[in-house]
Amino acid sequence: MEKLMKPAEYAKELGISRQAVYAKIKRGILTAKDVEGKLYIVVDTDELAGTEVTKPAETKSIAQPSPAKKSATVSAKESQKDYESLLAAKDETIAVLKGTVKDLKKSNKQISTTLRGEIDLLKEAFHEMRTLYMHQLEYQKPSAEAIDVTTEEVETTPQREWIGVKKFFKKMGIAKEKQQEKLMKRLKKAWKSGDVRIRKEEGKFKLDAQSDYGDMIK
Repeated sequence: MEKLMKPAEYAKELGISRQAVYAKIKRGILTAKDVEGKLYIVVDTDELAGTEVTKPAETKSIAQPSPAKKSATVSAKESQKDYESLLAAKDETIAVLKGTVKDLKKSNKQISTTLRGEIDLLKEAFHEMRTLYMHQLEYQKPSAEAIDVTTEEVETTPQREWIGVKKFFKKMGIAKEKQQEKLMKRLKKAWKSGDVRIRKEEGKFKLDAQSDYGDMIK
């Protein structure tokens, strides 16, 4: 006849730990059943009754250990094996973790070396670019002599003064109309030919007051 027992009750009945009971369930030695969300062990009552300790007969024979004690001894050995298995699994996990940490350290060292090399290359490239840039600035920078020459040229170049035709005739002392008409024709002809001494502004001729017009006044 079958009976359902809680793991704690079964462990107390056999004198073993609850961990040993769960280990037996996991290995299939004990049959377990889930009833309304709770775990129960299926026990044969006849087998369980056989585990009860009977009083020894009044004989001189050596008392044999009860089945419960035998089961407890076996369970203790199985618990020891489970403990040893756990230790072995722990040692294996630690070894794997150590190997992983070692690989990570090696990878980090390689990455650090690569990054250090890239940084050195960037520094060299920056130094070369800076040197080229400085040379370009020095090449484009005008020298002191060029500045002096330019200043002298600006200072010595006179600014032109442009005067009208009437003022020009007065400056040249040309008062007669025939002479003015004759000179005016020459000025127009010179302007058309591109003479820089003459220009036209708003339909009126202007003449450079500093230029010489001896070739036109004869």
